[in-house]
Order: sequence, then C-alpha cells, then structure tokens
Amino acid sequence: MTIAENVALVKKNIAAAALAAGREPDEIMLVAASKTNSAARVREAIAAGVDACGENRVQEMLEKCALGAYEGAPLHFIGHLQKNKVKFVVGTAALIHGVDSVELLAAISRCALGRGLVQDVLLEVNIGAESSKSGFAPEEIAPALAAASSLAGVRVRGLMAIPPKCENGDDNTHYFIRMKQLFIDNCEKKYDNVRMDFMSMGMSDDYEAAIRCGANIVRVGTAIFGARIYPEKN
Repeated sequence: MTIAENVALVKKNIAAAALAAGREPDEIMLVAASKTNSAARVREAIAAGVDACGENRVQEMLEKCALGAYEGAPLHFIGHLQKNKVKFVVGTAALIHGVDSVELLAAISRCALGRGLVQDVLLEVNIGAESSKSGFAPEEIAPALAAASSLAGVRVRGLMAIPPKCENGDDNTHYFIRMKQLFIDNCEKKYDNVRMDFMSMGMSDDYEAAIRCGANIVRVGTAIFGARIYPEKN
C-alpha cells in the first residue's frame, strides 16, 4: 500500500474509534512519526492529510527542515530531548512532547524567553513505572505543573505517555485509563502557563485503544510509512 492509502486507512480507523467512544473524529490529531523516513516520504504523508509530523531525533529533524520536508503541516518533536539540544528545537517545533523533568522545562523556558517566544510542551508520564523510560511518575505531575506556572517561556498543553510494549494494543487499555484519570484530575487544578488541552498517547499498535480511552493526539509511524529501515552500521 502507498503512504496515501495507509494514511486513509489510519484516518478511517481513527474515525471509527472516536465514534465508538462518542467523540467526533476531528477531535483527534494524527501525528506522522517520520523517524528514518526521507523528506520526500514526509511530504507524501502531508499531502495525504496527516495533521502534523513528529520527529524523534534532533539532527534528523534539522536535516529535513533544511529540505523543506514539513511545509504544510506543524512539526512536533516527539523524542527524548537532551538539555544541550534544546536550542535546536525551541521555536522550530510547534509542540515538544516528552518533557520529562522540571530541569528540562526550565531549560526550554530560558531558551524561549531569549528568543521572545513561549514554547508549547507536553509533560511525559512514565505510566508503566518502567526503569528503562524517562518521564514523571503520576504523583509528580501536579508539582511539575506548579513548577511550570513560574516559567514564563513555556506553556504546558497536556500530557504524553508511552505505555509498556505489548503484543495486543488492547492490553494497554488500563494504562490509557489511568492516563485519562490523571489528565482529568490535573485539569481541575488552575496554574499559570498551563492549558490542559492534549493527551498524547497511542502509536501504530494501540492508537485505536488510546482513542477509545480519551487520547486526542496519536503518534503513528509504522502504520503510515511501513516498517522502519535503519541504516547499517559500519
């Protein structure tokens, strides 16, 4: 199948999952996770109607930016962001997913203020308490939002999570339900610089389950572009 056909199928599945949950399909933002895909393939996905493009690696993002890969769609940074690379992402990405510490929030705020802008971000939740993953523990989200309220260069727009890998997407439902409740609990708190608009969860294997549990951003790579092909190491 072509990229356009894959996008059409994913959007059909998104619509069905949204309607099954009593939601409107246009509430869901489809982010094409385009790691390892060429600028030309990214442009194909944009032409096919994805809502945004997501990159995991700073260097790859910069290379594709130079080629005009993201023209016509917002760019999100969806990978792990190191503090020493914040300067390359702030102002380039419309939304930074995966902010995993107060220190990173502060670094993003300093950089954004130096450029006269406010950077939209999501806080990453380590919902599966996995030692191999970064992110805030659920009980750390409220203090992190309170910390963000004093950082004028950032605007927290919601939460993001990557549950443990499983063979069946529906197996992650209980993690998605926990995320939804965490989101609701923190929506009730009022902080400066915080607008709880987005819950980013769900990827190629489980985006339909995530939508049924309340996700309004899904990050889909393989189901759009096919299996990733990594360059051979010398």
